[in-house]
Amino acid sequence: MAKEIFDYKIDENMDLFALIKTADVRIAKNGSKFISFIFCDHSGEIMAKFWDASDEDIENFQEGRVVHITGKRENYQNNPQIKIFNLHLPHDGEPNDPLDFVPRAPEDTSSMEKDFNAFFLEIKNQTWSKIVHYLIKKYHDRFFTFPAAKKNHHAFAGGLAYHTLSILRLAKAVTEEYDFVDRSLLYAGAILHDLGKVIELSGPIATRYTLEGNLVGHIVLIDEQIVEACQKLDIDQQSQDVILLRHMILAHHGLMEYGSPVQPHLMEAEILHHLDDLDASIQMMKGALDHTEEGEFSERIFGLDGRNFYKPEDKK
Repeated sequence: MAKEIFDYKIDENMDLFALIKTADVRIAKNGSKFISFIFCDHSGEIMAKFWDASDEDIENFQEGRVVHITGKRENYQNNPQIKIFNLHLPHDGEPNDPLDFVPRAPEDTSSMEKDFNAFFLEIKNQTWSKIVHYLIKKYHDRFFTFPAAKKNHHAFAGGLAYHTLSILRLAKAVTEEYDFVDRSLLYAGAILHDLGKVIELSGPIATRYTLEGNLVGHIVLIDEQIVEACQKLDIDQQSQDVILLRHMILAHHGLMEYGSPVQPHLMEAEILHHLDDLDASIQMMKGALDHTEEGEFSERIFGLDGRNFYKPEDKK
């Protein structure tokens, strides 16, 4: 079986195929061009720089393409990277399908759909239930294939649905412990909170922000979709139910400096914010620690204030 990116140890020579997730052309201090890459496969993603890139290199090695890499696995400032010896596009008969290299959620779509259907039944408020069903049906295929982010957390195919399902499972535990929390509202808000990312992002291969994603953002985009759903379903947009659901979405980043138009002013909105942050943080830490040797610190995690995390030695 062919080795993947993180099967290679530090200072080991590498010989593999991978997907170009990002390819940013930059200018070095000497004035020459270089390409800053992020390569990925099922094992994860890793950075690399291709120095003295020609115009032909820039044309050939674009994001979304599969390439063959020879190089060496290194660490730079405690971050994993590849020192590239050679790159080439696949020859006839060599792997060239980007979908074969996209990291995927640890649960398949059919399994996640089954669990989602159980949560849908728990939304007893008919207004919220109708809106949730309408929007998930509208964006079903994107919801179950898109990542939840370009880089920081759940940045893999199916990551959006998996992140949402993880929050729902956490929400279930919260409502079982605190029975005064409105389960229907919390579940409805959890299901819709990041659905705008199916418009904000381009998809699971070489994920980019769309024009709407850059200029409007997923919070406002899904709020607009809720309003549109109300129009389609003949639901009063000024009803308390609709306003409460919209608040769940608009407040889920917690602070205005983090992108929320308003701070949470409902108990369920505050809970959703913390569950969202918890799940994203755990996924970022897991992703880094999965590629960290026991007794060592992980790479620094940008989404967690640049902190790194220690992986204790297993004493069993």
